[in-house]
Amino acid sequence: MTQEFAKIICAAEEEARQAIFQTQQKAHEAVNETQRMGKERVASTLRRAESEVAHLIRASDQKATEQAKELASKTANRQATLRARGERRLEDAAQLIVERIVSI
Repeated sequence: MTQEFAKIICAAEEEARQAIFQTQQKAHEAVNETQRMGKERVASTLRRAESEVAHLIRASDQKATEQAKELASKTANRQATLRARGERRLEDAAQLIVERIVSI
């Protein structure tokens, strides 16, 4: 009977070793799978962030271009106004000079 108990104990110990080994294998697989999923999630988040940054840059460039065109238009209008005023003053000055010369 002692031999039978020894065999039963040895079989139970072997089953326990196998169960521990299988549990450790499953734990390693779970860790590896979790790491893989984490890396995929980080890569996905990075791609999304890069896409958002590219979109923001395009939008910013477009807005800057629009603002530059608006500023150029305002500047051209202001320049035309100043030029017209200057030409009128030049004509007035020329007329004043002619009047003074004629009245001498």
